[in-house]
Amino acid sequence: MPADRALSRRIVTLTMNPALDITTSVGVVRPTDKLRCSATRYDPGGGGINVARIAKVLGSPVLAVFPAGGSHGGLVTTLLGEAEVPFLQIPIAAQTRESFTVNETSTGQQYRFVLPGPELNTFEQEQCLEELRAAAQAAEVVVASGSLPPGVPADYYQRVADICRELGVKLILDTSGGGLQHISSGVYLLKASVRELRECVGRRLATESEQLAAAHQLIDSGHAQVVVVSLGSYGALLATRHASQRFPAVPMRSGSGVGAGDAMVAAITVGITRGWPLTKSVRYGIAAGAAMLMTPGTAVFERVDVERLFELVTEPAEVGPNDFAAKA
Repeated sequence: MPADRALSRRIVTLTMNPALDITTSVGVVRPTDKLRCSATRYDPGGGGINVARIAKVLGSPVLAVFPAGGSHGGLVTTLLGEAEVPFLQIPIAAQTRESFTVNETSTGQQYRFVLPGPELNTFEQEQCLEELRAAAQAAEVVVASGSLPPGVPADYYQRVADICRELGVKLILDTSGGGLQHISSGVYLLKASVRELRECVGRRLATESEQLAAAHQLIDSGHAQVVVVSLGSYGALLATRHASQRFPAVPMRSGSGVGAGDAMVAAITVGITRGWPLTKSVRYGIAAGAAMLMTPGTAVFERVDVERLFELVTEPAEVGPNDFAAKA
């Protein structure tokens, strides 16, 4: 549903490279052969859009801001409207990308094909920032999530951080590559996988102590106030200026990991807007990420599943400074 500008939104998400997510399955993936697939599932996708969809399911007022064009962009907005997720679309000339996921039923393996996305011209990029600035004035938290499309400069998310700082709005960032490496300040919470953290600091980060040292390096240098490192089936790490904590995962049967990281970000953000402590918010994020393993493609879970799993996420363990400081 297109946004009503009169409505206040506690969470605003920005997705610079949205996608039409297509999911199907096949018995065996083989080269050359024609593969007879099952019926396809279509979902609106891209980091910030996924965060917005999940935040709405969790009961939080939210607005998704994103550029979109062509028939794929039209389907993304139609699907968001059907899900009753408020959105603000910035029209672009090029076609919104597709992302394609194939589940191999004979092995349980998943194959994910991610396309680069359309090229945005300078006017379209500036329009996104202007619309974000207007929307963020009624927000408590902005979540910028996902990759940057071709043509968008690598320091674009730093410009987003500058806007949030000017407005006094917390920025939660979940990205990778150049978009992450060119952030220098203004991020409240950075969520990163080990791979993304490795790209950012340029080290291997083979151990937990090295990962925490890298997280604290980003905090000490002013890049972010808080860093959450997602570890998949091993849980998560939380680093703040004065503490480090290790969170266990929820034991789950294997399932589709598509959207689990976005679910984690969404639930952490919802917890923050509820005034929860960071540790409780991260526990909620772990529960939401686990709940996504129960859904097909990037379909959103039921809220009751998150609340049930939330009860299973135990309190974190403190990690002393001596456990990681030597690796800094």
